[in-house]
Amino acid sequence: MQGHALGVDLGTSNTVAVLRWPDGRTRPLLFDGQPLLPSGVLLDEAGRLHVGRDAERLAQADPARYEPNPKRHVDAAGVLLGDREVATVDLLAAILAAVAHAAVEAVGYLPPATLTYPAAWGPQRRQALTEALSRAGWPASTLVPEPVAAARYFAEVLRRPVPVGSALAVFDFGGGTLDIAVVRNDGPDQTGRSRFSVVASGGVAELGGLDLDAALVGHLGQVLAGTDPAAWERLRNPVNAAQLRDRRRFWDDVRGAKEMLSRAAVAPVAVPGVDQAVHLTREELERLATPLLRRGVMETAAVIESAKLRPDQLAGLFLVGGSSRVPLVARLLHSDLGLAPTVLEQPELPVAEGALAELPARAAHIPAQATAPATVPAGPGFAAPEPTSPAPAGPWSPPPGSPAAPRRRLPRKLLLPAVALALVVVVAAVSVIVTLLNRDGYDKVKFAAFSDVGQPLPMSERAYDAFSHVTGDRAYFAYTTEQKKLTVVAADATSGKQLWSQDVPDAADDWRGIRSVPGAVLAEADAIGSTAPRRLSVLDPDNGRRMWSVDLYGEDETFVVADRLVVVDRKNAKLVGYGLRDGERKWDLDTPKNQYDDTKTKVYGAQTPTDVGGPADFAGTALDPDRDDDKRLVQISADRSARVIDAVSGKILDQQPNVADPGDPATVYDGQLFTVRTTEGTELFAADLDALDKPRSIYRAADPQRRAASLSACGEKRICLLEQTSFDTKTTELVAVPFAGDGATWTKPAAGVDSILPVGTHVLVQSDESGTDHVVGYDATGKQVLDSDGVAARVNGASVLIFGKPPSLSAADYNVVGWVLGEKQPVQLGALVGVRSSTCTWSTSVIACAGDSDLRLRRFAG
Repeated sequence: MQGHALGVDLGTSNTVAVLRWPDGRTRPLLFDGQPLLPSGVLLDEAGRLHVGRDAERLAQADPARYEPNPKRHVDAAGVLLGDREVATVDLLAAILAAVAHAAVEAVGYLPPATLTYPAAWGPQRRQALTEALSRAGWPASTLVPEPVAAARYFAEVLRRPVPVGSALAVFDFGGGTLDIAVVRNDGPDQTGRSRFSVVASGGVAELGGLDLDAALVGHLGQVLAGTDPAAWERLRNPVNAAQLRDRRRFWDDVRGAKEMLSRAAVAPVAVPGVDQAVHLTREELERLATPLLRRGVMETAAVIESAKLRPDQLAGLFLVGGSSRVPLVARLLHSDLGLAPTVLEQPELPVAEGALAELPARAAHIPAQATAPATVPAGPGFAAPEPTSPAPAGPWSPPPGSPAAPRRRLPRKLLLPAVALALVVVVAAVSVIVTLLNRDGYDKVKFAAFSDVGQPLPMSERAYDAFSHVTGDRAYFAYTTEQKKLTVVAADATSGKQLWSQDVPDAADDWRGIRSVPGAVLAEADAIGSTAPRRLSVLDPDNGRRMWSVDLYGEDETFVVADRLVVVDRKNAKLVGYGLRDGERKWDLDTPKNQYDDTKTKVYGAQTPTDVGGPADFAGTALDPDRDDDKRLVQISADRSARVIDAVSGKILDQQPNVADPGDPATVYDGQLFTVRTTEGTELFAADLDALDKPRSIYRAADPQRRAASLSACGEKRICLLEQTSFDTKTTELVAVPFAGDGATWTKPAAGVDSILPVGTHVLVQSDESGTDHVVGYDATGKQVLDSDGVAARVNGASVLIFGKPPSLSAADYNVVGWVLGEKQPVQLGALVGVRSSTCTWSTSVIACAGDSDLRLRRFAG
């Protein structure tokens, strides 16, 4: 399977990064809960560089140490911050380091990345960007012109036609600059993908959203000068820290009013020190902005002309950059050029997301046709703990630890791994001899060729998105349509008969997925940023009617333990336990905070060996764990404390200070908390959950320069780490550590590995270093037992399904084999025809998948 990838648009005012998950879905990387990272950098008195909103806050006290737009100084050797000059590449490196840190927190490692740059930048400026990447600790990354990335998004994500030889105009209106380019489709390359090149470029360096803000501030200043001249003088010429903060707040309010006027006719602006707010109207905005924007329109016409084209000869005009959402921009371009522009609700994202398409394409490996062998009795097998918790409420739960274990996590709106340090499941082997032994206690799956279970269930209309979840004898499907409603369908998994179909009452712009748990079906809407609510609906599994709902925000997580739904409420800094069926608030606990009132926290469910013996989805999330097995949660907070909580009663069972930071690699398995300390190299500790005050060191890296990139249970009584130097995945090694005193620690090279899959007493590592998904497996002693291409997911502790190509959102045909670990040959199951494979889930005998217009069940075992 293709691993994670990162596209980064380092902007003059804001930086945006978009993560691509293994199945092709994308999601903005969040910084303090927001998809935009302010590009400003501040140097404090101790010589430390601060980035983003932290830099903005610190700048209120010492603005001379703050540079809001480092990218504008790319031609300068350095920038004076306070009493010290800082190299411009170091300022850019600080921004990139912040992006890297957020990526590691999200997926556990720094994925392959593409960084964009303005089309007008020559070799010297691009070299500065390359040097900044190196200083920030990034591995070799791809650079791509911003308009080419935008064209990729236009053609490949929006699927708008740009025929070979035709050109697209890109109008990139950001906070600090306006960049314009004409990009031509030069035809397919050797892989069949379109090649785009910039044939003309230009822009207005001194025109951006900040200039519109300045025009509005000047206008309001004239109003205030006549009504309250003292207030305006304080804002115009601040003389102390309080007045500097007021001035910044005023500018922020003006910017917010400008954005509001794209949706409303009037917007208020609070004036510090003045009781009554002043009001801006859309008419005033357009009157002030029109002269500025006309310069941009004229420059656009000039760039198109320099490409020897007329506007009517273009395949389109694509507006990107946050400032392009001002309605007047599209209106003026349309009226003057006669070409209707394309602009999105989130115009900040296309460049970063389009950059992802520039990463090398991954080859999909198709399993060879194999003769079905005579099956033999399965030996005993013990599935190592999955990186999923017995408690997670849904596939959308965000990654547990930061840096989280590198894992092949599907996007949260589809199948995000549930809590706990999840590393992922997607691994497999095809056309090779598999000799995985010791299936301790798990029956082999009696694989047989696919057969239909009943008739396909029709959708009411073609689905925009789809999900499924098979548990026991029930299969649940869900799909969304243009009306933005989520329709949930229940079927008997033994007969294929539809049991009920219900629309979730609330519409949403996007949906994260569904999850079946004992006594309920959970459906969660999605939202961008941390301020918009995303509703979790708890449905009755007998009829699909909503029993109750709760609003989540940002990175809130949910766990189901026994008959409790536990919410990690980050907005209110609490853990809250609800009755699963009635929504009654049973208990709540305040999240501990540090001396700076930081309430960052990480919560883990207690994994046990029995939780990971059944099916797991493509992300490695157990589909039907035992939620009554271990009812404890572990919370690690910003004050470095760890506490063990009874999820049913909310009682704190144990608490210990100075255990770990929320961002440290950690996991909970078999009654123990495992944490990694990296102050002097990498050291791994284990502590019983009923004795957190007695941690014991079970491993220390010989090389103090190496750091743990991830941590996961990886076999019976064994924990595995992926270690590397800096962010360089070429230096990655797999380290297997026994924690019960038996066996020896062993280490294996794992260059490019980004996920771990425990299977019985074995451990498999997944990578795509060579451009093809590849898996290597080791037994408990470290002996290599597997080396193959392919994509697999666990059926039980002894068997896997192996898909011929990576999961995808697009309907296609997928050849699938079933493999009982330890047997020499797989069983050919046949093809899943016309399915969106990323929607598939399975039990030990049935697989459920969505197509474009129907929902299907197929049997693969007796």
